[in-house]
Amino acid sequence: MAAENGLNTGLLLFIPYRALEDRVFAALAEAGYDDFTPAQARVMQRIGPHGTRLTDLAAQAQITKQTAGFLVDQLEKTGYVRRLPDPTDKRARLVCVAEKAWAAKRVADAVVAEVEQEWQSHLGARRMKHLREALTMLREITDPWA
Repeated sequence: MAAENGLNTGLLLFIPYRALEDRVFAALAEAGYDDFTPAQARVMQRIGPHGTRLTDLAAQAQITKQTAGFLVDQLEKTGYVRRLPDPTDKRARLVCVAEKAWAAKRVADAVVAEVEQEWQSHLGARRMKHLREALTMLREITDPWA
């Protein structure tokens, strides 16, 4: 249902996310991490702390296995991920986050914290707390990997 301003809730969620993402990518580029795309970042964000199989990354990112493989290949060439044998299945390989990605994440995390502080200053602490609570509740029914 569209709100009074004509924008539906999905778009109202997307616009601030895109603004946040733009700020993160600008800071990453300034810090020298300008060699990956938002699509690659979305795949990287789904890699678990001990690595994740390519098929699971594809499912979580809601892309084909071929697309995930292409994106992971690019990330591997630029040093953001590495592939290691899966200790639970010698036929499988895990995609793991490399140190370069951890370093980029530290830059991104700092920008996210800055933007969230700006949002809190604009909305007020109570509204920001309620927004986070509502979005966390929505994740329960929208993110099957939560």
